[in-house]
Amino acid sequence: MSQDRYILKTARREIVLGERTLIMGVLNVTPDSFSDGNLYLDRQKAVERGLQMADEGADMIDIGGESTRPGSQSVATRREIARVVPVVESLAGKLSIPISVDTTKSTVARKTLAAGAEIINDISALSDDNKMTSVVREASAALILMHRRGKPENMQTGNLVYDDLMGEIIAYLRNALQKAVTAGIGRNQMVADPGIGFGKTYEDNCKIINKLEELKVLGLPVLAGTSRKAFIGKITGGEPVQRMEGTAATVAAAIMNGCHIVRVHDVAAMKKVAAMTDAIVHA
Repeated sequence: MSQDRYILKTARREIVLGERTLIMGVLNVTPDSFSDGNLYLDRQKAVERGLQMADEGADMIDIGGESTRPGSQSVATRREIARVVPVVESLAGKLSIPISVDTTKSTVARKTLAAGAEIINDISALSDDNKMTSVVREASAALILMHRRGKPENMQTGNLVYDDLMGEIIAYLRNALQKAVTAGIGRNQMVADPGIGFGKTYEDNCKIINKLEELKVLGLPVLAGTSRKAFIGKITGGEPVQRMEGTAATVAAAIMNGCHIVRVHDVAAMKKVAAMTDAIVHA
């Protein structure tokens, strides 16, 4: 199945989606992220890693200052700003690729967009902070809307049963999309993310990848973030950094089912996986 073609608009550029899979490199400037916590909390190390991912072929960098791993607690707004803004400022002056910021807080979004970011990756799909829509609209930023059930601190401990997994994800994302459009954000500024690992069982995560094509009904490009997640470890074993082969399988499967952007830690390796999968999809 080939990817549908889209143009994703930010304040600074138009990003073509659907000709080849784009690679979003993950840069966590946190002490406690599940895979690379504390590796890039130091600003200089974070900037170096961002530049390295660009050299490895990342098409965009996603910077996060608050861990959203299962069981994690929310971080104070000013602490999140102190972690993220200096890194965005440094990288924005050095990179030609767009910077995304992974946040649910409108104040963090506003400050990072002013510092040079152009995409907001909101894992709450606008449900945590009702000022997020106006911040995104005023900055003409692109917006990633993700499905999740519950909050990171409780999402894997509550009710993980879905009557209709894909139906519920699509309804949730459609609702968020409508909220954004009503607030004046263009459909061509948005991306849908089914939220793999956020309030789902490992079987659910596999099913989402298998049925990713169903998200086409939203009329938005699709992002999949599977990299190094626990559901991969459930099958292959190993710590997060030992889940590269499992991640590669999920990336290939997601692309074959119509995904446009993959969010990954191992940029150089997944760039090759995506290139090969794209060649098969477009053959």
